[in-house]
Amino acid sequence: MKADFLRHSHSLKHSREKIISFFLMLSGYFSLIIFLLIFVFLFFEASKAFISVDPLSFIFDHNDSPTGSFNKLFEWYPTSENPKYSILPLLAGTFLTAVFSTLISSILGIISGIYLSEIATPRTREILKPLFEFFSGIPTVVIGFFLLSAGAVFFQDMLGINQKFNALLASTGLSLIIIPIVASLTEEALRAVPDHLRVEAYSLGASKWQTTRLVILPAAYSGISAAIVLGFSRAIGETMIVLMASGNAGELSFNLLQSIRTISATLASEMGEVIYNSEHFFALFVLGTFLFIFTFLLNVAASFLSKRSARWIRRL
Repeated sequence: MKADFLRHSHSLKHSREKIISFFLMLSGYFSLIIFLLIFVFLFFEASKAFISVDPLSFIFDHNDSPTGSFNKLFEWYPTSENPKYSILPLLAGTFLTAVFSTLISSILGIISGIYLSEIATPRTREILKPLFEFFSGIPTVVIGFFLLSAGAVFFQDMLGINQKFNALLASTGLSLIIIPIVASLTEEALRAVPDHLRVEAYSLGASKWQTTRLVILPAAYSGISAAIVLGFSRAIGETMIVLMASGNAGELSFNLLQSIRTISATLASEMGEVIYNSEHFFALFVLGTFLFIFTFLLNVAASFLSKRSARWIRRL
């Protein structure tokens, strides 16, 4: 009787595990299908833009001067009398804010991660770690409103610039949401390094700073790189902060003190007002497709670096 009961119990447990595995597999395939359908839809709608718009117009427009010279125009003004669809100003604005904000947040985030992992006491870590998670969860519209009301005036008075909303202000706001991400992931990457490496370094006479700089950081290099890539991906796709603080000027500029326009802000501000099935409508899908593919590739790179870090640490 007892043996039959145990067999029956084991059979029920095995059946439940098979059902759970089936639903997990179904969920994975469903997510993959949804992802592919989104990509196909974006690509299909974006391809319609090239029917009525010269593909070269997405790089630059041109006007012929009375002297016969050929002037290239790098502008995004899709609603003007002569629509201009150059995406280079949007790419420049997107990468200008994303690169600068990632640079700031990488420095401060890695320093914070090192402090949390290697220097802070357990009690201090228990206090600071939830604070980082709290700041990462603040709605970006709140940060954008803060920059709009206080940050813009502060930077304008401090730097003596004419344009109140610019790439520097937007980059500062982006860095505020990226620092907690980089800090948290850096701390996890450093704490994943086996303790015996620290003990061996200390036994050779290395100080805590020497151990961190020469042993721990190189061992966690891939994990830290993944944190930076994920932060950069977040900056590329962020909408509300750059929409509220960048000035939204659709002209090509690489100056942090000038107003710029990003791809995500353009999609957010124009998609709701664009005429359906117009050139402008399909041009926005070109932007959306590019943003979708680029952020996907960044996430793939971050996943690769994260797995590489895990494999490397397992070998230590």
